Amino acid sequence: MKTGFLIAGALMLATTTASAQTLRIGLVDDPDLLDPAPGKSFVGRIVFQSLCDKLVDASPELKIVPRLALSWETTEDGRVITFKLRDGVTFQDGEKFDAASVKFNIERDKTMPESIRKSELASVDSVEVIDPLTVRFNLKKPDASLLATLTDRAGMMVAPEAAKQAGAKFGLNPVCSGPYKFVERVQQDHITLERNPNYWNAKAYFFDKIVFRTIPDSTARLASLRSGDLDVAERIEPTDVKEIEAQKDLKVVSATSLGYQGLTVNVANGSASKAAVGQDKRVRQALSLAIDRQGLMDAVFDGQFTPGIQAVPPVSPFYSDKFPTPPRDVEKAKSLLKAAGVEHPVINVIYTSSSRIQRVAEVIQAMAADAGIELKLISTEFATQIQEQTDGNFETSLIGWSGRPDPDGNIYSFYVCGGGLNDGHYCNKNVDAILNETRLTTDLAARKALYEKFDAIALDELPIIYLYFDKYIWGMTAKLQGFVAHPDGMIRLENVKLAQ
Repeated sequence: MKTGFLIAGALMLATTTASAQTLRIGLVDDPDLLDPAPGKSFVGRIVFQSLCDKLVDASPELKIVPRLALSWETTEDGRVITFKLRDGVTFQDGEKFDAASVKFNIERDKTMPESIRKSELASVDSVEVIDPLTVRFNLKKPDASLLATLTDRAGMMVAPEAAKQAGAKFGLNPVCSGPYKFVERVQQDHITLERNPNYWNAKAYFFDKIVFRTIPDSTARLASLRSGDLDVAERIEPTDVKEIEAQKDLKVVSATSLGYQGLTVNVANGSASKAAVGQDKRVRQALSLAIDRQGLMDAVFDGQFTPGIQAVPPVSPFYSDKFPTPPRDVEKAKSLLKAAGVEHPVINVIYTSSSRIQRVAEVIQAMAADAGIELKLISTEFATQIQEQTDGNFETSLIGWSGRPDPDGNIYSFYVCGGGLNDGHYCNKNVDAILNETRLTTDLAARKALYEKFDAIALDELPIIYLYFDKYIWGMTAKLQGFVAHPDGMIRLENVKLAQ
């Protein structure tokens, strides 16, 4: 009896220890490809944050801070940026990280057929290896947004040899330089990473394993958090905050988002763009006017989120008071539809199957109906929604963008002709000229004036109908220590641990 008791006790201790070393994170969606070059999804970026290190990062205050690049210098004309790299870094397969690796990654992002980083790095003319720890970016023209761009997927470093061997299938077994390495993935269920003992800052990471679980339904995600099956749940519903705060073993952390939620319209991507909403801006204007954005916030989010019609939130220095959120105007919407010759348009809307977006879609559907617009809601998995957008198999898509520190990251790739995130294939040469000019100066006032020129066109033509800016809300066990909220919504695990 005593021996059996001791064995059982030892097993219980081992189980407790193992559990304490595994962090379980609930995601709203299932990520798309685990490859930074073609990756599009927000949840994919969350996984990448632990899997793939970047040249630079953004602090909670949105300042550019070192990661794999220790420092950088820009020439006076803004056309050359020289990075000094961290020494002694290896990729997860043992390959050495150096200037040649950076050159490979940037060129891969710019040339890989599947890459959607091309427009983000369009200003980079060439990458030059100066010595093993010095790499130079030669730009076609100054690019004020480039450093901010490198805080995300365009700045993530994958292992060159593994990437060469895998080609387009690299995302099935990704190899990067981050603190955790890939173990397995079960689609629509979970992704498992394990600690990378050779990471340059391994001592700051305390979990042996990270398990990302896909749980689109907010009720199920909350139940998993409350029961202890999850340690962290991302994008908690505002309506659930009080319930979590009332539970002593849980806590809530939040940050205002840099991104937006909106309706992306297919205006020129294949046969689906031939619908009235894609061909006539008056139909898009009518749909926008039919939506009571503040009413939507009150109905779905307890008024905690911010209505808006711009690509950047009010917390951004580039937000313009010249374009306030207009009141709902059903009569004007009807007038625009009549002028367009389609008083009762039927518009297909695809959206991800999370419970939050389901409620948003249903409220918008009811509001549009008051103006004579019938929205047919088509629910799908998030990865499928992304693919349908890419392929042009949509009329409108209810989808968000997580936001970037610089407004270029919220706008450029979505609007320029051929932009990597321009799934509706909107193309206006005047817009291209304006957005290219925003990259040429670092002067805040000058850039803001240019973005206001952009707003005037975009809010008339409405290839994207902006709805609101949300707040990132994480629910987590009260035992989690060291978690710092960032406005990009990413989960950074440096110096994060579970109290014993």
